[in-house]
Amino acid sequence: MASARRRGKWLLTQPLPGARARVFLLPYSGCGASMYWRWPAELGGVNFLPVQLPARENRLREPYVDSYEELADLLAEHLEPYLDRPYAFFGHCSSALPAYEASVRVVQRGMAEPTRLFVSSQVAPQDGPYGSFLEMDDEQLGQVLRDLSSGIGNAAPSSGFLDMALGVLRQDLEVNRRYHVPDPAVLPCPISVIGWTEDRSVPAELMGGWSACGKVERITLVGGHYTFAEAPPALLSEITAGLPEPVPAGEREP
Repeated sequence: MASARRRGKWLLTQPLPGARARVFLLPYSGCGASMYWRWPAELGGVNFLPVQLPARENRLREPYVDSYEELADLLAEHLEPYLDRPYAFFGHCSSALPAYEASVRVVQRGMAEPTRLFVSSQVAPQDGPYGSFLEMDDEQLGQVLRDLSSGIGNAAPSSGFLDMALGVLRQDLEVNRRYHVPDPAVLPCPISVIGWTEDRSVPAELMGGWSACGKVERITLVGGHYTFAEAPPALLSEITAGLPEPVPAGEREP
């Protein structure tokens, strides 16, 4: 029963037992896991799993997490049962930073290491905090949320929902504002650094610092800052190709 409650809190859907690999999708600032509603549950044997963070959507009454490092501790603890096959974290914009920290944490704890980390539209830990959102007032942030809602295919938010989302967004931005890692840990897994041709919020050329965090593969895809939420085929293809097929038992080295 406890494991079922844990799955219900941290993952929107139950992991597919036959998947060859899993990708844990962390939500964008101010949003919950349902922002990935356009993403498939499975593609090419890869199971995409939106992660629900505390203090949003069905976890709204839970305490907010004060730092990406604290969030990484929680992710490592609660996702450990599902790290039994090749897996990766995906984060876009601010959520790329807890995706990186979670990858660091599982390595530090001696847990099963991620096969790859996917970061989209975010500067490296030592190059932040960065982003126009950090300097915006409530009116401007409200417009950001309206744009985001439109960008992920939702109807215009009600005033009540907007106030609630604005509170979450403010807290997310405070965490982002405090996050700066001058000497980031180097990951043993490759990092796919994904930029977008029309992204004015975080231009692809600002993402070069990720090479300090591990071996990097630079990828530039066609689209803007919110295109990722549409699950574009080019992005899904990069992710599934970055998670290798498992080696058949008869071909493994003894």
